[in-house]
Amino acid sequence: MNYPYMPKSTALWLIENTALTFEQIADFCGLHELEVKNIADTESNKIQGLNPILNGQLTREDIEKCEVDPKARLTLREEIIQAQKAQNKKGIGYTPKLHRQNRLGGILWIIKNYPELSDGQVARLMRSTNPTVASVRNKTHKSYSLIQIQSPIVLGLVSESALHDAVAKAKNNKI
Repeated sequence: MNYPYMPKSTALWLIENTALTFEQIADFCGLHELEVKNIADTESNKIQGLNPILNGQLTREDIEKCEVDPKARLTLREEIIQAQKAQNKKGIGYTPKLHRQNRLGGILWIIKNYPELSDGQVARLMRSTNPTVASVRNKTHKSYSLIQIQSPIVLGLVSESALHDAVAKAKNNKI
């Protein structure tokens, strides 16, 4: 079975923005129905909702069809399934098309929140290049005025543990 990227964040968004049943959301996200109920009941969520429509995992029509029929089930779009299969074969992380466009925003977010990281560390984390990171840091990138700052963790561009490891390494190098 294929599940969306960041299933809990996707579940939270579906809970807050659709009329889908907990069972439908749990089935789509690969979670237990009680986990989905817990996400819905928790007021202080430590997770941020992730819109599965924007990142191409679902279409609005799929959601509307399932809202009308509680027996219907959501399925990932074929492009995402193929990308997941290719990722499993290659072992390389897949970055959805939408998130590739947001990579600069993720780089800027890391630079603003963790200025102690070197350009090389940021480039490795974000799968980018040193000149790109340097141009974003120096505000000379050609698209700098269009960059929207977004957390790369929420976007799925970098794992939280990898980011924390890089920050710890940077702090150890400065001591």
